[in-house]
Amino acid sequence: MILETFPVGLLACNCTVLGDEDAGEAIVIDPGDEVGRIHRLLAEHGLQLKQILVTHAHIDHVGGALKLKRLTGAPIFLNESDLPLLKMMAVQAAWIGVDTPETAPPDESLTDGLQVGLARCPASVMHTPGHTQGSVCLHFMPLKLLIAGDTLFAGSIGRTDLPGGNYGQIIDSIRSRLLTLPDETRVLPGHGPETTIGDERSGNPFLQTW
Repeated sequence: MILETFPVGLLACNCTVLGDEDAGEAIVIDPGDEVGRIHRLLAEHGLQLKQILVTHAHIDHVGGALKLKRLTGAPIFLNESDLPLLKMMAVQAAWIGVDTPETAPPDESLTDGLQVGLARCPASVMHTPGHTQGSVCLHFMPLKLLIAGDTLFAGSIGRTDLPGGNYGQIIDSIRSRLLTLPDETRVLPGHGPETTIGDERSGNPFLQTW
């Protein structure tokens, strides 16, 4: 299996490419920018893109999704509760002073419990609202891996002061959904270094009442 995570774009969103070399297939999570780089990586490994998975509809995570779809034909998955944010792309672009990327409604909603990913490496969608109303995490049980989007960071949590954010909701999402996972579960956040559920359970200052 190929698992590569690297920062893309002005806000250094962590984009992840997960590929099965034997099957020649891959998924990409949060292609916020630098689509050419992502596409070259897929080509270098001879991988056909099967799914584009977007953890939430902030510009730094979704900005390159439609361009990548046009290059590969792969469908875009995004929780439908974030459609209002998707329609605010020009406003979001103005927040950070960049050009407005072209977007389109997803091909399928990342609903809670949906199975996505690759045949040999499936993921279960965990709806974790709070950072945005449509925020999701992706739990790859075979890899003991959680792609957390901007819900949980190493030593922190996602901001809740933007449209659709709710502090009480994100804390509840983390406590009721993410902290039920085994301590050894690796966590790849939407920004910054990786961590584990155990480290965040014991040391994240936002979660110490758990």
